[in-house]
Amino acid sequence: MDPAQALIRTVLDPTARVAPAVAGRIAYELFMHPMRRSRVRPAERDVHRRAVTERLAVNGKRVVGYRWGSGERPVLLLHGWRSRASRYAPLVPRLQALGLSAVSFDAPGHGDSGGRTTSVLEVGELALRLQERYGPFEAVIAHSFGVCAAFGALADGLRAGRLAAVAGVSRVGFFPAAFGAGLGLDEAVERALRDRIERELFGGDAGGWERYDAARRVAEVDLPVLVVHDEDDDVVPLGQAHRLRKAYGERLDLVVTRGLGHRRIVAEPAVVDQVIGFLSTGPEVTAA
Repeated sequence: MDPAQALIRTVLDPTARVAPAVAGRIAYELFMHPMRRSRVRPAERDVHRRAVTERLAVNGKRVVGYRWGSGERPVLLLHGWRSRASRYAPLVPRLQALGLSAVSFDAPGHGDSGGRTTSVLEVGELALRLQERYGPFEAVIAHSFGVCAAFGALADGLRAGRLAAVAGVSRVGFFPAAFGAGLGLDEAVERALRDRIERELFGGDAGGWERYDAARRVAEVDLPVLVVHDEDDDVVPLGQAHRLRKAYGERLDLVVTRGLGHRRIVAEPAVVDQVIGFLSTGPEVTAA
């Protein structure tokens, strides 16, 4: 554990024992804040420069959107935590070659967007706003944190023909548990954090945990799903993918890779081929 993480644990664990609400507030602020912004990588610059940029907003935060193509036959791309839309640069020309338009955005607190914090709720809301602008999506492609947001948005009315989920989180409850484990926090801090999430994000509704659990909303996400996950993923365990496979059955194809980890998998040529092949077999989505 690095010194910063050790310091956070040293402060939060004792605080939770005497003032759980205070510990929950501090943990919540850390939990919601990506801490650092990812930059456009050299290999992504050409594709990034070709995007048409758009302006969006959510909860008073300025959000930068991107479009490659005319906007016809749109495919929505949702990036992961501490990432940005440009990570999909290897996919964009492949989508355009199929006559598809790639549509994405940097989530609040990420990339070139404003704000310091974000949540799966904000990402889902932004996805629904882009649907109002472009109509239903041919497909959604999501990575990690974006997968959880994608399933939630699809259950809440986002329309798409297919979903490709890469290294994805299946339920929002995974995040506080992983946050606590990563910092070595004790159970009291995690309970305080969950209480704060329930109040701040879910408006006091304990059902929010189930609302953002893809395995519990299978009937509301009625589309073919491709899940690609690496067995060596040290951020999101492979068990998250198996959990989705069990819930969605034959409607979900699971591809397990080896040696790609959690981040490199997005741009891996073989994975890009897999996703493009999956999208190529689907029918066009028509407006309701």
